[in-house]
Amino acid sequence: QVQLVESGGGLVQPGGSLTLSCVASGISFKFYTMGWYRQAPGKQRELVATITTSNSPTYADFVKGRFTINRVNKQNTVYLQTNSLQPEDTAVYYCNAHSPGKTLNYWGQGTQVTVSS
Repeated sequence: QVQLVESGGGLVQPGGSLTLSCVASGISFKFYTMGWYRQAPGKQRELVATITTSNSPTYADFVKGRFTINRVNKQNTVYLQTNSLQPEDTAVYYCNAHSPGKTLNYWGQGTQVTVSS
């Protein structure tokens, strides 16, 4: 049974930071590209960042320079360090794992990030 369990969300003031974590089980983690997506109320889910099996990250333009994705294969964990958070970053953040060719694709249940003063 595949599980992706996110944690680390919460309420933070503008300019603040949060570290999101996603622990995977039931997959051979090191062979999966990992990613973070987000979905704000009334909007479609959008890509935030991904990191490949060779540790190559990509970022959406709206988070470049503010967010950092990294993975620790020994811990089956992917992290998203979020800095300089703004109200428009408010969303449910989802962890994603996909195999080469995206033949297998898994989602976590999401963690809420709310940026508000």
